[in-house]
Amino acid sequence: MSILDRFRLDGRVAVVTGGAGLLGAEFCRTLAEAGAAVVVADIHEEAAEAVARQLNQNGASAFAFPLDVTRLPSTRELVAETLKRFGRLDILVNSAALDPKFDPQALARGILPGRFEDFPLEMWNQALAVNLTGVFLVTQACVQPMLQQGKGSIINICSTYGLNGPDQRLYVNEKGERIGYKPVYYTVTKAGVLGFTRYLAAYYAGTQIRVNALTPGGVYNQHDEHFVRNYSARTILGRMAQKDEMNGALLFLASDASSYMTGANLIVDGGWTAW
Repeated sequence: MSILDRFRLDGRVAVVTGGAGLLGAEFCRTLAEAGAAVVVADIHEEAAEAVARQLNQNGASAFAFPLDVTRLPSTRELVAETLKRFGRLDILVNSAALDPKFDPQALARGILPGRFEDFPLEMWNQALAVNLTGVFLVTQACVQPMLQQGKGSIINICSTYGLNGPDQRLYVNEKGERIGYKPVYYTVTKAGVLGFTRYLAAYYAGTQIRVNALTPGGVYNQHDEHFVRNYSARTILGRMAQKDEMNGALLFLASDASSYMTGANLIVDGGWTAW
């Protein structure tokens, strides 16, 4: 088998949670282009359907599933529908997560969004439910057919902020005014995802189920110029990532090209964590 053949996913079935998101949609497209059938699983049903429709128009085999990662029945229904449509499940990409946004209403009340001292318990609990418990529930459901098949690849999307504390200086505008903080839950849950990855890889020792993490650095998504400039200065490559620059690493971890990797964390951050 040639090295390029080892990246092929023909005959395999992939589930991508958060499949309609900025990176999730890229992951779906990448897996489909490599030959996999793809389940676009996202709580935003219309957005997921749009991604699946585009994949099908491009000759892939895909369908959308309205997944709520925090609900056990929803994760079980996801697997049942995947098996009904495709008969197997080979790859799971846990990409669904809450993406912290600044809250204008909080600013209007004089509260800086993400400030630890004022951080609401309900938001903390919601983040744990989505970013951490959701990964647990989806993986618990999707690993069952992998065990029956005797093989599978699970990829958990982490973050550089799960490895290092956020540099809160980035969240200051050009006037030197603080506009918010990266919230506490993001570092805590992403660090938890990495711990979950290592636990599960070790748990499935002696099987052909591999569990790895992919850790992206900052991906440009219409950020303001001041933030981009400050963030870019922190990276060795001097810029933020484009949304398609995680695709090669994702395909590597999903395919047989990484057949001797499990329990690993593949960091794609432009050098952010290297200095």
